[in-house]
Amino acid sequence: MNAIFSPGKLMLTSEYFAIDGALVLAVPTRLGQEFFFEEKDDENSLIFWEAYHQNTLWLKAVIDYKTWQILEANIPSSAEFIAKTLKNVQQLSKTKFKSNSTYYLKTNLQFPADYGLGSSSTLMTNLAEWAEIDPFHLNTVSLGGSGYDIAVAKEKSAVLFQSKPEIKYEKVNFSPSFKNELIFIHLNQKQDSREGISFYKSKKKSPELVNEFSDITKKIMLCGELENFSELMIIHERKIADFLEISTVKEKLFSDCPSFVKSLGAWGGDFVMSAKFGGFKDYFWEKGFTTVFEWENIINL
Repeated sequence: MNAIFSPGKLMLTSEYFAIDGALVLAVPTRLGQEFFFEEKDDENSLIFWEAYHQNTLWLKAVIDYKTWQILEANIPSSAEFIAKTLKNVQQLSKTKFKSNSTYYLKTNLQFPADYGLGSSSTLMTNLAEWAEIDPFHLNTVSLGGSGYDIAVAKEKSAVLFQSKPEIKYEKVNFSPSFKNELIFIHLNQKQDSREGISFYKSKKKSPELVNEFSDITKKIMLCGELENFSELMIIHERKIADFLEISTVKEKLFSDCPSFVKSLGAWGGDFVMSAKFGGFKDYFWEKGFTTVFEWENIINL
């Protein structure tokens, strides 16, 4: 079988404000999602879909792509999402699901599904590369969202991304001199980003506030010292907490942490970023957070 790979992502700046066009800095992760594909000319018009999580079979489905009926599925709701997405691929592609061939398609998510590193965005990007279609378009019709995660997966690079007035992004070299001082801690739960986004959208915001996050992102790109970077992270976190009228993750969970703690993506789950301090691993372990990555172990730059 042939294979395609897309990396996962971590969103370092602008979180919810990405939806309104704030400049986002996002970086690729070492782990991502593999996509394996094979086509047989047998006149059956079937899709055999297998999805693996860390090499363990999770979803298995057989789909008739002439009628888009799901003939077999061990998780019907997930199979319905796959069928809907593949139907979108059919409509956008000039070549896929147009004949009577049978397709054997297999995915393998390399990271735990609750890491929030982009199981959906890596899937969309892999399918789009395979079908030779625009991944942003496929993502919009299948899922929605700003699309920053698609840009990271597509370019396999750090990116500066803006969703408005139209999607634009550039690959950047984000490799700060203090990168080996940064750490990434998993909060043992997956945050529902759609829920967080709808909460954010319910609040009034000004273009000036959106621009403030873009300015912070630009300053972060120019940071040469950890102290300056830490200050910007604290300012960023405070601005979002004040806007959403909720506590920061540091106030909730790590009030005695001697370093900054910055949420990455939707607040309340997934990963946070901090900086090393004496006994940092013991500190987080004692609070029940045992998944602590250093930069080189999680970031692929």
